[in-house]
Amino acid sequence: MFRRPVQLLILAFFFVTSAAQAGSPVDSESKLETIATEFGLADGPAWDGNGALYFPDVKGQKLYRYMSAKKKVQVVLEDAGRISAAYYSHGKLFLSDNGNSRIVRLAGKEKIAIAGQDPDAKPPRRPNDLVVNGHGGIYYTLTGQKQVIYITPQGQQVTAVDGIDSPNGLILSPDEQTLYVASYVPKKIWAYDVKTHGTATNGRIFAAMDAGPEKGADGMAIDRAGNVYCAGPAHIWIWSPSGELLDRIGTPTRPINCAFGDQDMRSLYVTGFGGLYRQRMKISGRSPQPPSDASDQSSNAKRPPTTIPASIEAKLDIVFAQVADRKLLADVFQPASSAGPLPAIVVVHGGGWLNGDKSKFRALAIELAKRGYVTAAIEYRLGGEAKFPAGIQDCNAAVRFLRTNAKQFNLDPQRIGAVGGSAGGHLAGLMAAAPRVKELQGDGGNSDHSSQLQAAIVMAGPMQMTTGSVAERSRDSDSGSNSNQWLGKTIDEAPELYALADAHLHFSKDAPPVLFMTGEHDNPQRNALTRDKLKLLGVWTDVKIYKDCKHGCWNQLPWFNEMAQDMDEFFKEHL
Repeated sequence: MFRRPVQLLILAFFFVTSAAQAGSPVDSESKLETIATEFGLADGPAWDGNGALYFPDVKGQKLYRYMSAKKKVQVVLEDAGRISAAYYSHGKLFLSDNGNSRIVRLAGKEKIAIAGQDPDAKPPRRPNDLVVNGHGGIYYTLTGQKQVIYITPQGQQVTAVDGIDSPNGLILSPDEQTLYVASYVPKKIWAYDVKTHGTATNGRIFAAMDAGPEKGADGMAIDRAGNVYCAGPAHIWIWSPSGELLDRIGTPTRPINCAFGDQDMRSLYVTGFGGLYRQRMKISGRSPQPPSDASDQSSNAKRPPTTIPASIEAKLDIVFAQVADRKLLADVFQPASSAGPLPAIVVVHGGGWLNGDKSKFRALAIELAKRGYVTAAIEYRLGGEAKFPAGIQDCNAAVRFLRTNAKQFNLDPQRIGAVGGSAGGHLAGLMAAAPRVKELQGDGGNSDHSSQLQAAIVMAGPMQMTTGSVAERSRDSDSGSNSNQWLGKTIDEAPELYALADAHLHFSKDAPPVLFMTGEHDNPQRNALTRDKLKLLGVWTDVKIYKDCKHGCWNQLPWFNEMAQDMDEFFKEHL
């Protein structure tokens, strides 16, 4: 089609998105937003998980951050030098210090060198883009040398990929089993298998940009569903995990890189020549890896630590189910030395069925593992990606996965419980109430095993969907009802669908023991009818009410410790 750059930019300005394409993750009801335009060349952005997007201006040699809540752009480093990319992980901001041929991390306003290349080499060996894995290892591209280099967590450098034409942007799949690398000049995306970090094999063409000039495949991002994003000459291109083109997002100026951000991780930030842009998405990106050791731990005194102690073995981003090309992931924590087999607990995050991810409940999963349980903090498909019953099918698939792989994780397949908060509490309750309802099981695998729980904890999650507050909000057109978005219809349009999601209706005498937890300022009467029903059925149930506690206090100190102790006592008695 068009070859001249000016024509491409005009096309990009009017062609904001083609979100009508089937399966597009772009929120077609939201327009592309221009945030700021005072940059020479804004490059690789990184969201810090705490309200700020960091990004460098390569030409202006400054490092900026955009404070999303305040809608304010600030200069972090006036004399940053030629920084070409940023990546936030494990509580640290990593930078590709292109001008000084090294990878650094930012400590205050100081750049701390991690590893580098010979700055006097001919041709210059200058890092371009970078990505950090869950173990703290760093991949970066050397465009001129046709290489991807890997820095181990101990600081050693190895060549992961050699001989790829002009490697530029790169990103890891959510399970970190695939490394994607953008080849700038031929505009092709390569995929490599990663069996061991630092060793990338089986290089193959994953996708290609088939429009525009012959060069321009640049920075990359990935969402929680594994869809791959890459900046091209005039658009952000989006492919499914199987390589199907899902959509393109046009920008007023040439895009250079992109990253997910905002508190719900559902904004795609795009950096480019002169501008910083934002597009709302249906599917969220992945939250930054939380700090994993005491030296990285945030100083936020209200939050429980995510430190992984030496006594706990962590297996991150384990694939527990797969639906088509969508992989569902869990973080599994187990005591490093224990006779076993141990009871297991599925930990289900909240977020109104539309937001959140498994990292939000990592502290709880670790704490319960420290108390002698195998825990699995799981993800599930949210409403923007797939409507109900997809999310509960994923939760049930996680139970079947643990039961199938009991020996691998040293767990007792007859002692599996679940705990969830808010929307995750609803899902945990529905798991307990309806393990034999076929429509809630799905095709996530391991169908020869049961998803039945032996105990469940519901933290401030609704059990009733056809009556009560959920139904009332569903009928209120101004309420912004999450259930309407999650189920795709109102209760009056699809009462049978709401009944299928109603744990209260499903509960029978075969249900396992269920403990309810709530704060004194978080509607303690919630689920009173369900508790009454369980008692009439002869099912053990109780409620714990926490003083001065509001919604979400299970992830805040000091309530976190008290609630973890109560969970331990409950599971010790009933698992």
